[in-house]
Amino acid sequence: MSINVAMWLTWARIAMIPLVVGVFYLPEAWIGGQWKNVTACTLFTVAAVTDAFDGWYARKYGMITRLGAFLDPVADKLMVCAALIVLLALDRVDAFVALIIIGREITISALREWMAQVGASASVAVNWLGKMKTIMQMVAIPLLLYHDRLFGVIDVRLLGTVMIYVAAALTVYSMVYYLRKAWPHLDERR
Repeated sequence: MSINVAMWLTWARIAMIPLVVGVFYLPEAWIGGQWKNVTACTLFTVAAVTDAFDGWYARKYGMITRLGAFLDPVADKLMVCAALIVLLALDRVDAFVALIIIGREITISALREWMAQVGASASVAVNWLGKMKTIMQMVAIPLLLYHDRLFGVIDVRLLGTVMIYVAAALTVYSMVYYLRKAWPHLDERR
């Protein structure tokens, strides 16, 4: 197994998941309410930035590996799902929105696995719609984790809520898009 810079960034992103979740379980004496929000927001943002950077770095410097190609989307899905569960527990995101986003991630992951088995994985390759959905989620979630007013003026909770609903709409749209692309290949008799 080859470990390179891009792989280290992916593993670091996976390691940050329990930190984002765990910060909310720390006693108030260790870290106060607002600092929990700031810390979780910062950790999630750093993880999101490494997500954007590690793929670019791997392509630019020829460090693409099969393990990296597998782990990168898994890390993204784990990070988003874990954050949504925390936000759900904190009553910062609607259960229906969390269910839509997490359900889509599971469905599309299973669909991609199926399509790889039938030799048609290119028909469900990541496209601009999936990337827009991911960007919207990666911006909305830290805003909801932060949850406080920024500079005493900007209501990031409202902005994050609007963006997570847009992300949910893009999630449904992208799921329908991928399912339609895969539909001709789903016949078991082939």
